[in-house]
Amino acid sequence: MNPLRFPRGLYGITPDWPDTDRLLSAIEQAHAGGMVALQWRRKHGAAAERRAQAREVHAICTRLGLIFIINDDWRLAADLDADGAHLGRDDGSIIQARLALGSDKLLGCSCYDRPDIAEQRLRQDVDYIAFGALYPSTTKPEAEHATLDHIRTGRRLCERQSPRAAVVAIGGLTADNSAPVLAAGADSLAIISAIFEAPDIRAAAQRCTDLFI
Repeated sequence: MNPLRFPRGLYGITPDWPDTDRLLSAIEQAHAGGMVALQWRRKHGAAAERRAQAREVHAICTRLGLIFIINDDWRLAADLDADGAHLGRDDGSIIQARLALGSDKLLGCSCYDRPDIAEQRLRQDVDYIAFGALYPSTTKPEAEHATLDHIRTGRRLCERQSPRAAVVAIGGLTADNSAPVLAAGADSLAIISAIFEAPDIRAAAQRCTDLFI
């Protein structure tokens, strides 16, 4: 089997909560349910407040052995010595981010419904490509709609490498609708609401984790 550059499994993305204690508790619960990587995504709040929260999330991820990825801001990822960064199309240069982060850090990117973006980013040395939204998303209701064919195409593109970049699926994913996404070739499920807004976070994470068995 072609080894992966980003781990297979549940990839949690944090909700935009200002309550850091609540967030840290939720991360611990999701990790107990099998989450293997976490993307810290915080769009609102003062810069100093967000940076302070990122430091605390980084600390708990280090303690738990969770991969810690920062959304949007590769400079902050470099400053905090995070495990990597995730960039969208408006978040700066992938090449510049790779140079700043170094070859030992993880770099992922949003490809939306665009395999051509995926192909370009793979040439720029990303560790995963993310397609979505696969299903309607409450977090980003305006998001482009990706299909299972996009997942299949992305997987074929990644298989040209060894070790290969991972295919991440995102957008409206739950334990009940993700099996076809994995069957199409996704390696990781990036999930916000179905994990962190669940009444039982650990149980919700475990249900998603069980899909990978």
